[in-house]
Amino acid sequence: MSPVGLLLVDKPVDPSSHDVVAAVRHELGLKRVGHTGTLDPFASGLLLVCIGSATRLVEYFHVLPKTYEASIVLGERRDTDDLTGAVVASSQRWQSLERGAFEEALRGLEGLSEQRPPDFSARRQQGRRGYKAAREGTPLEFKSRTVEISDIRLINWSPPRADIMLTVSTGTYIRAVARDLGEGLGCHGYLGSLRRTKIGAFDVSDAVSGSQLDGVAVSIVPPLDAVSWLRRRELTEEDLETVGVGKPVAMGTIVPPASAVEGLDDAALPVALHAWGKLAAIGVLDGDWLRPVKVFHGI
Repeated sequence: MSPVGLLLVDKPVDPSSHDVVAAVRHELGLKRVGHTGTLDPFASGLLLVCIGSATRLVEYFHVLPKTYEASIVLGERRDTDDLTGAVVASSQRWQSLERGAFEEALRGLEGLSEQRPPDFSARRQQGRRGYKAAREGTPLEFKSRTVEISDIRLINWSPPRADIMLTVSTGTYIRAVARDLGEGLGCHGYLGSLRRTKIGAFDVSDAVSGSQLDGVAVSIVPPLDAVSWLRRRELTEEDLETVGVGKPVAMGTIVPPASAVEGLDDAALPVALHAWGKLAAIGVLDGDWLRPVKVFHGI
């Protein structure tokens, strides 16, 4: 039987997320493999890779907060907002910047805010990718969007370099955080390095090495455990037959998530429907009923 579930991979610096997915495909001999959120080639850390029919679960990972370790380099503005770009502005004002002022600026970024995506991003506007338009010298006018930084703190202060840790909502560009931080301090800044350490309750310490994928099939997390942050409803044999043909079942007893994630509103999320330790479906509440929106027939 082909493997199905979630693989935690520690992506090294240089390969793209697509390269890692291709390597997993090759190792497992499967075509249905996909990640839940990309990392730039210069970044390292946790990449969640869905295997087999579990690729249909990808969209449910998007609500999970992400934690990063990042290095901000002050004194330069780069066109890509990271170390890979060309310098477009510089300043020596960082030399008079004190640690306390930097930490105060970090605290000012906590909570909800409007963030403009980097010019060099994969976002589309009117059918064009941001990075392609920027390379052609006609950067797109991206609109700001609401993001949330739930935690941000200074780990090491060695100006012009500052190492920080931050937890953010999906869709937050850490490059843009570095850019905005530098501009707010009046000395420019760019992202010097990035490592993703957590996605929800998943930790990079539990991941397999992206540079050594031999035998990773034994490390695949079963689908029901892969959606451990969702509430659950156990199905009877009769319920299972009903859900299997796409029909709703009574709400019944819905239990809390096996792995609660701070900041998530459980009630706003779908419910994992399961039987005998297998994921049968993902359902949504519809009055007093649970209506299956994705049926898996026990994976």
